Amino acid sequence: MVEMAEEREIPAKRYYSFNQFLRERFGERVYKISIDAGFACPNRDGTRGVGGCIYCNNQGFSPNTRKPPIPVREQVVSGAEYLSRRYKARKFIAYFQAYTNTYAPVEKLKELYDEALEHPTVVGLSIGTRPDCVPDPILDLLAGYAGKYHVWLELGLQSCHDRTLRIINRGHTVAEFTDAVQRAQRRQNLFICAHVILGLPGESRTEMLASAYFLSDSGVQGVKIHLMHILKDTPAEETYRQGKLKVFTMDEYVNLVCDYIERLDPAIVIQRLTADAPPDILVAPQWANRKKETIARIEKELTRRGTWQGARRKTTGFKTADIERKASGIRL
Repeated sequence: MVEMAEEREIPAKRYYSFNQFLRERFGERVYKISIDAGFACPNRDGTRGVGGCIYCNNQGFSPNTRKPPIPVREQVVSGAEYLSRRYKARKFIAYFQAYTNTYAPVEKLKELYDEALEHPTVVGLSIGTRPDCVPDPILDLLAGYAGKYHVWLELGLQSCHDRTLRIINRGHTVAEFTDAVQRAQRRQNLFICAHVILGLPGESRTEMLASAYFLSDSGVQGVKIHLMHILKDTPAEETYRQGKLKVFTMDEYVNLVCDYIERLDPAIVIQRLTADAPPDILVAPQWANRKKETIARIEKELTRRGTWQGARRKTTGFKTADIERKASGIRL
């Protein structure tokens, strides 16, 4: 076990939230407008695989996929109007969220991204994609925007273990993620956010916490932590109903996320702490939709422990193969 350094002063904020990060950069709260630009996925169309990831019903991750497709320009206008009315928001990031948002020719991508940036209150882009779908010309395109706008490249890693990626039918490797991050880092002003899922089938606590060390050493600037939840009409639903896939209780998840935060580099922005889904397609756990309560419980537990992001941080320099080989016998 890595002991917390007693001489360190507990920071006022126990974790580095995305809201805090954006306020530091823009001087006010900035809101994301979720966009469905009609992209496909190479893990569904046969390019990298078929059927998609075992947990994927994209309606659970992007509410816009439940609506008839409308032009990007109109989605931005309606999103900005709604957020302005409800929260008095004045600045926005256009978040290309549904499926793989770099899976098209560069010319088409530029057309869609330009539409989103036409709106005068949009100050940035956030592009959700896969690490096997960011060739250099696309990174050059995003880097071109980054000179004027705030740009995040969001890469779905999900697990830092290739064995798990094969189990969930992810269709890419950890090495491809590392390569994508390294190539993106060569471009100026691009921010990189990794997505990870806690509770994937077959992963131990040690293996899940390993991704906090892995990402801390990878050079990413942000992370989104997702709860493994079961959605209707997915392979995971069938496995769950057969009793072969377990989900966390809220207490288990809260404690694991706090353990994860303690091991994460404090400079990494935590953009998400959990995940929810539309009630009509959520199978389990039902508490997943109590998002505010979950976040409040995480913050309360960090306070109870007297701990903070990075309190148990250490530089490991490990290889994921070593973690997988030793996972049953080590404790992080």
